[in-house]
Amino acid sequence: MSRSYVVRTFGCQMNEHDSERIAGLLDADGMTAVESEADADVVVLNTCCIRENADNKLYGNLGVLKRWKAERDGRQIVVAGCLAQKDRDLVAEKAPWVDVVLGTHNVHRTAELMQHASAHGTITEILDEAVLDDHAMFPSALPARRETSYNAWVTIQIGCDNNCAFCIVPAVRGAEISRPFADIVDEVRALAADGVTEVTLLGQNVNSYGRDLQRAARQQGDDAARLRPLFAELLGEVGAVPGIHRVRYTSPHPKDMRPETFAAMAATPTVCEHLHYPLQAGSDRVLAAMHRGYTAERYLERLADARRHVPDLAVSTDIIVGFPGETDDDFERTLEVTAAAEYDYAYTFIFSPRPGTEAAAMEAEFVDPAVAGERFQRLRVVVERSALAKHLARVGRVEEVLVEGPSKKDPSVLSGRTRQNKLVHFTPPHPLRLGTYATVEVTSAAPHHLMGQFVEVLAEPAHKRRIPVAAG
Repeated sequence: MSRSYVVRTFGCQMNEHDSERIAGLLDADGMTAVESEADADVVVLNTCCIRENADNKLYGNLGVLKRWKAERDGRQIVVAGCLAQKDRDLVAEKAPWVDVVLGTHNVHRTAELMQHASAHGTITEILDEAVLDDHAMFPSALPARRETSYNAWVTIQIGCDNNCAFCIVPAVRGAEISRPFADIVDEVRALAADGVTEVTLLGQNVNSYGRDLQRAARQQGDDAARLRPLFAELLGEVGAVPGIHRVRYTSPHPKDMRPETFAAMAATPTVCEHLHYPLQAGSDRVLAAMHRGYTAERYLERLADARRHVPDLAVSTDIIVGFPGETDDDFERTLEVTAAAEYDYAYTFIFSPRPGTEAAAMEAEFVDPAVAGERFQRLRVVVERSALAKHLARVGRVEEVLVEGPSKKDPSVLSGRTRQNKLVHFTPPHPLRLGTYATVEVTSAAPHHLMGQFVEVLAEPAHKRRIPVAAG
């Protein structure tokens, strides 16, 4: 009888993609995925360390899993991901009932480490950098258990060479390493052959893809390769793969955004009209303290350039409130830039110090939590006003949506995403399968979603691996 497992994921898209690969490795090892811990022999917690409560969430979960493990012989607990990379031996010290602790650079070793723990006891294996081997470096080179049959993550780059004062990612993900160009395109072709129609290119700083490849070309005297705009070229190549209808990418860094990327978006019909463009702050003083590498004016200039190139571009962002030393005037600049940018939606956060980052050591300049909370609410008003205006402007339009499944609040209502990554709820007159492309006329708008009326099916998924979604 095969063993069973559950993978629980915390954090960003990179973590989600790592979890797909962990699940794929366990499948390849003869294990079976289940929905509930109660039915599982193994629980894998793939962790994040970006937010302040990440540590509390992990160790709280591990406290519950201690009882779970004691209920049945042979059960195992695996802790992976960024928080494991950061805490290292501390995980086993705080929770000695954990069987395996592995970091961000050795996902490919998950099944082997579990076997080692079964035979020899608890093991912690944290590598300081990626192993120069495709299977170790790039999650996409490993087998995967994808949650959906119609879309997929594709890792094009790992690590980050930036030094943002608030961010722990470079410490836990390492230096930037770009995946070979041809390998990426080959994977997308294989995904398309398997019925995938939407791919999202992943990297910690995705638009700097290829800088290390260009450095290597320069060292080899290949001037032509050194000057190629690799990320823009990659968008075009991936977008031209037969069977791929939508290409997305995340997350870019504003300081590395170049006109050729916007030109490639405009010239490649399959690349979606959506740009996630992290601002973080609107004050030049705060941006400098964050080491972001751009000013508010330059940020807005590049945003305007993107909108000139790509008609109907939707823009999302990340903004941190209460970075150490942020004054009332600094925050007013953030409100001004946010209003000027007219975002379609934004992910807003109150600063939380992450041990090991430069900002965590700025305790003397920490903003009073009550002040930060008040600023956060003011920012939300500006963001939601802009989001609602953008959504109201789409009422009456017929949008192409990719059906993702039933609404969380009402299973008779389907949810789908437009090319601009906007969530649309609608009720079809007949069942539609996940991965169907349909057109929907937008009938009403809210800050975070659209409501619509089904018009027609454009294309159905190639594979019938998912249960049809019932109409109301």
